[in-house]
Amino acid sequence: MNNPRKFRDLLKSEDLIVSPGVYDGYSIRLVEAAGFKTACTSGAALSNALLGVADIGVMGLTENVNHCRNLARSVSIPLTADADTGYGNPVNVFHTVQMFEEAGVAGVNLEDQVSPKRCGHMPGKDVVSLAEMVKKIEAACLARRNDDFVIIARTDSLAIEGIEGAVKRARAYAAAGADMLFPDAVLSEEDIQRLVDAAGIPVSINMGFGIRVRPTTPLIPLPRLKALGVKRVSLPRMLPAAAIRSMQQALQVMKEVIASGQPADRPDLLVGIEDIMKLMGYEQMRALESRLTQLDPEPSQNA
Repeated sequence: MNNPRKFRDLLKSEDLIVSPGVYDGYSIRLVEAAGFKTACTSGAALSNALLGVADIGVMGLTENVNHCRNLARSVSIPLTADADTGYGNPVNVFHTVQMFEEAGVAGVNLEDQVSPKRCGHMPGKDVVSLAEMVKKIEAACLARRNDDFVIIARTDSLAIEGIEGAVKRARAYAAAGADMLFPDAVLSEEDIQRLVDAAGIPVSINMGFGIRVRPTTPLIPLPRLKALGVKRVSLPRMLPAAAIRSMQQALQVMKEVIASGQPADRPDLLVGIEDIMKLMGYEQMRALESRLTQLDPEPSQNA
């Protein structure tokens, strides 16, 4: 079964989809190993991790697509990608969608920010006209070769146009063919309910860190989100934040080792090499090597 179809089946199920954000081979394999049914990328996380810069529209299309291709091919669960603003006008969006589809992801976010975009939780963002974004969604739907490929329309309009503007856009984006609505930086259950009722298509809500409060992302219980009609909850910052905290702790311990001259064995901070090898499929690799490099004996001259 192809990944877009897998994701479509999740959308049709009764379950609330919880989608951790991933940014490298370790994180996406950990998500799959933990039993999550899908994962997503965050443009902010990829820009931070790959380029070491803030999410201000510096990362390009090719960098994004190539990294998502490597992520998608490393697991069997469907991955949705963050295509930012689509990298230009509706014609650019057409080609952007085809490139992401060819990369093996299950669908893409397309957002209605002006370019260059910025993280949806940063001040100073703005949105394009409703008419322009509708054209981008229509271009995205036209571009896909597999009808199961999911077009996720993200709107950052709440911060600029308020709930009435966001509701208007939700209806228009759904009418243009979007398969899912992703309103970013939603601050209240009341706004979520209004957007769910207006969209008429599945709604995805960003819970940010997932297990830690941030000023622009309230922690709403998952059962409550499901009761409000939310279909997917994304956690784009949870794994990067967890990795940063763990790396800070390990580096601090290493500084103490340098200062003291005494070694430290801290399995509470680090997994073992056997854990890394298991996660990355070393056993399967060795089995494949054995199968493909074992030479058959040459036939006997007397045969």
